[in-house]
Amino acid sequence: MDITKLDATFWDDMYRGRHAAWDGEPNPHLASVAADLSPGTALDVGCGEGSDALWLADRGWRVTAADISNVALDRGRAADKAGRVAWLQADLLTWEPPVAAYDLVSSHFVHFASAEREALFSRLASAVRPGGTLLVVSHHPSDMETKAGRWRMPEMYYTADDVAAVLDPAGWEIVVNAACPRAITDHGGQAITIQDTVLVARRQ
Repeated sequence: MDITKLDATFWDDMYRGRHAAWDGEPNPHLASVAADLSPGTALDVGCGEGSDALWLADRGWRVTAADISNVALDRGRAADKAGRVAWLQADLLTWEPPVAAYDLVSSHFVHFASAEREALFSRLASAVRPGGTLLVVSHHPSDMETKAGRWRMPEMYYTADDVAAVLDPAGWEIVVNAACPRAITDHGGQAITIQDTVLVARRQ
């Protein structure tokens, strides 16, 4: 896999070739974190087909959902019968969300090489208003040693420490910094345990 090929065309083709790639349920780490928050404004970054965005909207959040793939966004819009979510096509490598605009900024399984992701996380952190929460979840580097079928691109994976390093300690409280185990079924139908990188931080 060539990292430079992970553009809008790649992701449009990926979604176009897979019907209902996800099951409509929210990512479990989002459900856990949001359970302790009062609904407000939320930004779902790399939203894909919109499972997380729609789940948040069902619970009273005012959600903006951003992704590079128009195919994925169209699926989200089709599922959003009431038009509760603002669906936004954006190249996350260059897009700048509004500053201090959201009570929750959530990014799940968005993978870029080091320089690009550090810049992205800085922009996402800037989008969180004081008192708000930043949630970043990704595939942990150790997953490449499992049968989960991860891309063999070590530069794309990172730990919660890597995300925390982008945040100014004077302005953020780190609530969760962990590699969290999760049970899945691999492509051969076998139950395995993988690790999710999870960073939860609250802006002061």
